[in-house]
Amino acid sequence: MPNNRKEDFIVGIDVGTSKVATLVAQKNSSGDEKLNQSFDIIGVGLSANGSMRKGTVVDLEDTISSISASLEEAERMSGIPIERAIVALGGDHITGTNSTGVIAISGENGEVTQTDVDRVIEATKAISQPTNREMLHIIPRLYTIDGQGGIKDPLGLTGIRLEIDAHVIAGSTPAIKNLTKCVYQAGVDIEDLVYSGLAATYSMTSKKQKEIGVALIDIGAGTTDVVIIEEGEVLHSATIPLGSANITNDVAIGLKTSIPVAEAVKIKHGSCLPDAVSEHERIDLSEFDAKENQEASHRYLAEIIEARMSEILLLVKEELKQVNRDGMLPAGAVFVGGGAKLRDLVGLAKETLRLPSALGTPSIELTGFVDKVTDPSYAAAIGILIYGLEHSSGGRVSFNPAATAVSGAPGKIKDWFKQFIP
Repeated sequence: MPNNRKEDFIVGIDVGTSKVATLVAQKNSSGDEKLNQSFDIIGVGLSANGSMRKGTVVDLEDTISSISASLEEAERMSGIPIERAIVALGGDHITGTNSTGVIAISGENGEVTQTDVDRVIEATKAISQPTNREMLHIIPRLYTIDGQGGIKDPLGLTGIRLEIDAHVIAGSTPAIKNLTKCVYQAGVDIEDLVYSGLAATYSMTSKKQKEIGVALIDIGAGTTDVVIIEEGEVLHSATIPLGSANITNDVAIGLKTSIPVAEAVKIKHGSCLPDAVSEHERIDLSEFDAKENQEASHRYLAEIIEARMSEILLLVKEELKQVNRDGMLPAGAVFVGGGAKLRDLVGLAKETLRLPSALGTPSIELTGFVDKVTDPSYAAAIGILIYGLEHSSGGRVSFNPAATAVSGAPGKIKDWFKQFIP
């Protein structure tokens, strides 16, 4: 085990519908306090997860086993025992809404203090939430003092009335509790819970992109996360209940084959643009399963994939329309997640969304076992590490981590879980 303190390491666990990814990073100790402070990735663990549906646990024991397998692999590679981690979660139960809060400034001489900022953020919790909903993040966007709006940082300014415009991300309490129960039973304490779509923005969008306007689109197996950012703040977030698993199911039905074969064919031969594929080309399915004795049209495969991916992109377009950003984001769309690896996705996205489109790449320099995490499906896992680094250093690269995490949420869930421990 390396001779370092536990505080020198950050562990992120991304529990997705089809996989569990665990990353262990060691903070660089160069003394550099710049906001782009980096880390070395020293451990990677990846395990299949077939016990969740659209981000919701449907089999506790299998989910615990998947998390444990990912943890064990990361521990072997890093040489350190994993006792606590930041956990990313997603699913179709996650929602994003806008909320406001208002307080009377209590600082001396009417000067806004950190206490006032904390109070006005707390005031946004007054938003009406059903009893089965748990707030994950309260993300401040803009402040207003005595009617003067557009203020990004109110500290030190003078006034009587302080208002806030914030974006609130919440999830289903039962879904969150079931997932955290699995993590705790795998032997890990949860430092923080992070919405996976938000986590991906930390790793795959640059400061410049966030300023001029960008949409992060994370195509997972069960769902697609959409996070729209402009002027450095979250403008809108949503989860679409469709993902790459839906494409696999369509291929299985269209080619009259099994799900494993459909997945393998999709990965090796799939394309989102039928015009990019020869209409005479055939795919021998026996290449993937000796029991298969048929051939499939490569063009037909692409048509199946295009139909479902177009549906997903049109739903993304609807989310853009909700905030009047349809075709209006200069930095365009950044695609991440396992579904983003489909060939010609960028071309189809440019046609459908009428936006510049690209596959996401890490926005910071990574060192260590970088070759193992270059896959777009690691976007959220890498983002968790950056989130944790900013949280511990108090930096503000994109969204203030101290403000985005709802204080006490992981603790309340942990207290709830402990009542079941003998």
